[in-house]
Amino acid sequence: MPELPEVETTRRGIATIMTGQVLQRFIVHEPRMRWPIPEELAAAIRGRSVLACERRGKYLLINFEHGTQIIHLGMSGSLRRVPLLEPRRKHDHAEWVFEHARFLLHDPRRFGAVLWHDASDGPIAAHPLLAKLGIEPFDPQFTPRYLHGRLRGKTQAIKQALLAGDIVVGVGNIYASEALFRARINPRTAAGSLSPARCQALALAIRETLQNALDSGGSTLRDYVNATGAPGAYFTLHSAVYEKSGKPCPLCGTAIQRIVQGQRATYFCPKCQRR
Repeated sequence: MPELPEVETTRRGIATIMTGQVLQRFIVHEPRMRWPIPEELAAAIRGRSVLACERRGKYLLINFEHGTQIIHLGMSGSLRRVPLLEPRRKHDHAEWVFEHARFLLHDPRRFGAVLWHDASDGPIAAHPLLAKLGIEPFDPQFTPRYLHGRLRGKTQAIKQALLAGDIVVGVGNIYASEALFRARINPRTAAGSLSPARCQALALAIRETLQNALDSGGSTLRDYVNATGAPGAYFTLHSAVYEKSGKPCPLCGTAIQRIVQGQRATYFCPKCQRR
């Protein structure tokens, strides 16, 4: 599914166009998403100016003066700019129309969401979908000390602790395998057993892995397109271990191994990432 780098790439693309513009129309073609798109939403935001386009974890946030639209891209969705008169494609479920721009939400599986958080309901950070999310990986407060403190006492495998998203957001399945390889940490290691030094290596590896993905425009999806409709650079083409089972480790030449953790594939080098 689109992870933090893909969502952030999309945010940057729509922010340069939407911010400060008046939304002429919000059109819902298929309301049956993961949660139904509210019927009253189109009327609530028509004619309103977009104040900012932000992101929290994997959620896009389009801010208006009276509330925030919360968008999730689901398993294989995208939000892309298209010409004003271009016909909709199959699985284009919602569109945002501005004077000189138009965006379509494409979601073949309909696992995504378009929701509304009214300003009268309090800060957007308190919304149930956002309230329990962990710290952002590029937040200055995401330090090795913070990571070590949050992992202390956890008996679950470090890979699973990262995927949970309540400590740090954005470390999806691909990026977790890659970050653990960079930090030379076995994915089965008990999270609470990591020393401060290993947490320092892991925090740095998480940032570097996600930054590299951002620099390439993503992606965790072969068919991912960014906000301009251009395809992302499929991240596994640049990965060290993900989907490289049986291939030589780029550092030591040992065959990369694949295991399953929590029904998700994990890739690692048994020599470089000893337990």
